[in-house]
Amino acid sequence: MKTLYRLQAIVSKELTQLKRDRMTFGMVIMIPLIQLMLFGFAINTNIRDIPVGVVDQSQTALSRVLIQTVTATQVVEFTEHFYDVESAHAAIARGEVRAVMVIPKDVSQRLVRHKTVGLGTPASSDEETSRPVAQWIVDGSDTMIAAAIKGLRAMPLTELLGLPANRITPTFEVALFYNPEQRTAVNIVPGLVGVILTMTMIMFTSAAIVRERERGNLEMLITTPIRSIELMLGKIIPYMLIGIVQVAIILGLGYSVFNVPINGSLLQLAGATLLFIMASLTLGLVISTIAKSQLQSMQMTIFVLLPSILLSGFMFPYEGMPIAAQYIAEALPATHFMRLIRGVVLRDVEIIDMTYDVTWLAIFTIIGLIVASLRFKKNLG
Repeated sequence: MKTLYRLQAIVSKELTQLKRDRMTFGMVIMIPLIQLMLFGFAINTNIRDIPVGVVDQSQTALSRVLIQTVTATQVVEFTEHFYDVESAHAAIARGEVRAVMVIPKDVSQRLVRHKTVGLGTPASSDEETSRPVAQWIVDGSDTMIAAAIKGLRAMPLTELLGLPANRITPTFEVALFYNPEQRTAVNIVPGLVGVILTMTMIMFTSAAIVRERERGNLEMLITTPIRSIELMLGKIIPYMLIGIVQVAIILGLGYSVFNVPINGSLLQLAGATLLFIMASLTLGLVISTIAKSQLQSMQMTIFVLLPSILLSGFMFPYEGMPIAAQYIAEALPATHFMRLIRGVVLRDVEIIDMTYDVTWLAIFTIIGLIVASLRFKKNLG
């Protein structure tokens, strides 16, 4: 009986302490709630409205009908029109579109030939019956996007021509760039750099100020002439070196073990990576100035880490998310780094061509340092 009384006292004490620790209590509620919302609404493998472009070399009513028919599937959304294939290639490399449909000048003749052969007219050669009416140029680095567009090879064309199912039907040719073998590792390994850096960089610095307070070093820092911004910079510089080592390990093993190519410049890769490392470290510093204990800092790190993994495009395509989830994803540094590192490593893009993501990470870093410095001054007061 005494054991039960003692046990009851301990349980009561822990519940009271949990009730007073609002941060921990909030995480108990918010973490499962966020996971439920993310997996239930934001995560969608049934991809719709993939941003694509078109090169219409025909400029005929039939080509416009073809575009409208493909659009009606709701799998893709034509957001860009290009005058030539070279401009389309550059847009795919920069990540502005995920694929481009190229409609040739003789699309009408190709469709008519398929229709007459389908109705019983003999073909002069096998090449004529197998000749595609148009071509999809696809960023194959994302296997889910590529699979969705490959599903459009013949789906809309049978209805367009009114051909019976057992007749010869025209198809689209699909050309996969950057990952023609459709290997998952090619997409996962560069993305894994962003996930690991997000986890380790935020975790390291989120406990930085809290650790100084718990060890009693904060009072010593008050008496020194060091400025808040100097302290913030001093906290993140050592971890930048750690981040570079982690990137070298991941990409090195990815190249040697999984044969993931590094097509871009190492200098471009280093610039994008350092920018992301600084953004992640400053986010950790902001968390460190908010948290009251190292346990709270860990909980807040998890609070940021889960959306960074699920919404950044690492596991699920960004295009498959609802608009609200995309807005949340845009606020996360990991989302912008996923685009940068996949663009540099897989598509050999210069970071200057992805100015939106570069600018966003730079502004995030500057604002994060300012906020962390101001909050640290507030804590000192």
